[in-house]
Amino acid sequence: MHPMGQNKGGRRPRLNRVAVCGAGVMGAQIAAHCVNAGIPVVLFDLASEGDRNAIVRKALAGLRTLKPAPLGLPEMAGLITPANYEDDLHRLADCDLVIEAIAERLDWKRELYARIAPALRHDAVLATNTSGLSISVLAEGLPESLRERFCGVHFFNPPRYMPLVELIPTRHTDAALLDMLESFLVSGLGKSVVRARDTPNFIANRIGVFGIMAAIEHARRLGLSVDVVDELTGTRLGRAKSGTFRTADVVGLDTLAHVMRTMEDQLPGDPFHAYFSVPPVLRALVEQGALGQKSGAGFYRKEGRRILRLDPDTGQYVPAEGAIDPEVAALLAEKDASVRLKGLRASSHPQARFVWSLLRDTLHYSAVHLHDIAGTARELDLAMQWGFGHRQGPFELWQAAGWRDVAGWIREDIAQGATLSDAPLPDWVDAPGVIGAGGVYTAEGGAWNPASSDFEAPRDLPVYRRHVGPGPYAAARPRRTVHEDSAIRCWVLEDAPDVLIASFRTRMHTLSPDVVRGIMRAADLAESGYRGLVVGHVDDPFSAGADLKALMPIFEQGGPGAVAPIQREMQDMVLRLRYAQVPVVAALAGMALGGGCELAVHCDRRVAHFETYIGLVEVGIGLIPGAGGLAYCARRAAELRAGAPEAPLLAFLKGFALAVAGARVSGSAAEARQLGYLQPQDKVVMHRNEVLHVAVSEARALAEAGYRPPMAGRFPAAGRDGAATLRAQIVNLQVGGYISDYDAEVAGVVAEVICGGDIDPGSEIDEAWMMACERRGFIGLLGREKTQARIRGFLETGKPTRN
Repeated sequence: MHPMGQNKGGRRPRLNRVAVCGAGVMGAQIAAHCVNAGIPVVLFDLASEGDRNAIVRKALAGLRTLKPAPLGLPEMAGLITPANYEDDLHRLADCDLVIEAIAERLDWKRELYARIAPALRHDAVLATNTSGLSISVLAEGLPESLRERFCGVHFFNPPRYMPLVELIPTRHTDAALLDMLESFLVSGLGKSVVRARDTPNFIANRIGVFGIMAAIEHARRLGLSVDVVDELTGTRLGRAKSGTFRTADVVGLDTLAHVMRTMEDQLPGDPFHAYFSVPPVLRALVEQGALGQKSGAGFYRKEGRRILRLDPDTGQYVPAEGAIDPEVAALLAEKDASVRLKGLRASSHPQARFVWSLLRDTLHYSAVHLHDIAGTARELDLAMQWGFGHRQGPFELWQAAGWRDVAGWIREDIAQGATLSDAPLPDWVDAPGVIGAGGVYTAEGGAWNPASSDFEAPRDLPVYRRHVGPGPYAAARPRRTVHEDSAIRCWVLEDAPDVLIASFRTRMHTLSPDVVRGIMRAADLAESGYRGLVVGHVDDPFSAGADLKALMPIFEQGGPGAVAPIQREMQDMVLRLRYAQVPVVAALAGMALGGGCELAVHCDRRVAHFETYIGLVEVGIGLIPGAGGLAYCARRAAELRAGAPEAPLLAFLKGFALAVAGARVSGSAAEARQLGYLQPQDKVVMHRNEVLHVAVSEARALAEAGYRPPMAGRFPAAGRDGAATLRAQIVNLQVGGYISDYDAEVAGVVAEVICGGDIDPGSEIDEAWMMACERRGFIGLLGREKTQARIRGFLETGKPTRN
């Protein structure tokens, strides 16, 4: 990121070092995500007796065990510098950005600002992570020279995984600072940014919490249980799987109640205010200390393997067994939004009436308040997608279902007293521009701004010109297809036409025989007229591995021998990429499992999104990696040992072997590097939509440096002695109950193959030898009944069978 803008002190700094004030749940996790991104961070809290930084150290210890993990690796907690406000304020002079994340008390925040302001550098940025307090009121307590460098930056919890950050300026905030901060949040931390107006709870919580309030009210009116509501408002509605009440439990019922009280207290004139008070059922749970997931009980409680749900009438927990009526399920599955909403509105079934009422009131509320809380319809829709996991924002759904029809239905319901408020739809809903466009979006990408009564293009910041993928900021980067068939698409970015990109067209981007052949054709095509080849996609995952559904009919007709040529072809494919005459870069995001991992490790370079989960998982279905995965591990261990010739080869091979034997998958790109599936020179990027851009740039850089493919060579193997040592460790895992008996058998084959087979320790082998060992081990296991049972079970259930 380049410095942007000017201020009284000169050119603005790069945001290279961060301080976070407040080591509570949010502050500690924001600090954790900064070190995930490689950004040095100082975490402040109050001083303690004895160990002055005891509060921060306790928070750092908690980061190591918290689930979901806020850190890419637990030991990364050690990269956060602990500090306190009495002894360490001088550390702020080194920080470019200071994020305040203390408790939601105006007086406490102002007191903290008064303490830290004299220690801030003249050009440092100060931001508050408040979830609902007025940014402008907070700014009133700042020195005038600091006000232009102050704004709100509201992370959603958990900060590592939730993409949304709301950026909230005051009238004093420097516009160039906002652009710089947005660029930092997007590229540096991988966040998705919307700009909100300074109103209570900003955009996402304002609309999302209203939706929860409306869901609770309509469920009460219609007598629906919490588990039925969650089924209706989860993936069937294009929202997060957790639905309404499970989401509330995850967020924390005390947090939800706090946000509701903020709306009740600070929005007395809101036409929907009658429903802003904390519902009795929620108030009772909070008073009992049933705060949701963090306390073990909320709207749901887990007893052993059973999930119980709250019965609001009795206050007791009962089995969660609610079911969706097939008629309603069919309506929710309808792809045409107009047909879907019309059918829900016309149905007399309570479940359908609930869904229509919830959608209608959310659309109504969003329309009434768009002008107050956001600049454009786009900001509101994206806030709901990125903050609450909605597939479509309210206005996208409205437009897809027919703008004028839906507006008419809402008005009819208002007239009949069915809505939660009798407030009319705002005039802009019928503005000529909106009616002419069929809604708030134009085909050219404009979004309606009710303040200017015009359509507004997405922000054109340089950071977004790096994006390739779904979303409003990536669509403007033209692409051209070079070759396309049923299995693979080869294409280029028009602004980088010298690098070919190969994307798979299979579900979960699995490696079918046709995809394997397509990749080899892509390599031929890249060598014929391009400077490099990138293998990757605009969507996740990179690859879930070999296409077992395509392989099973072949196996059932011809047995293991019929699969052998396909396995050989997959090995040939990874070697084709390894020895291509142009640089090959894997663009990784999401899962890269099994054959997907094997493909990636044989490329010249890998560019990985931080949330990339890589592993050789074949042991889970009773097989060993069969497309060069163990060959890579053996060769890579030998390469690492060459840099430390005094160390035994097994010291480097052991980690690979145990990771494969345990089907271990990295929990982040950082862990993938630790496991050896990413190498030191591989790039890790924080924003998913930058992966392809960086991968193309990496391929170009390799070509510019005079790329030559690696030369095939020989390397030492651990041999039979190494295999015996590894098998002894596998037996320990088996005896300890960590793996099943058959897992141990399969892991024994891993040990034998990864060590090069029944040969003397230190014997020089090559990739051809290792590939042959893989084929024998793979085909041998494929012929076993327990392996076949595992594969059938996996295809039926999607989960490994333990036999």
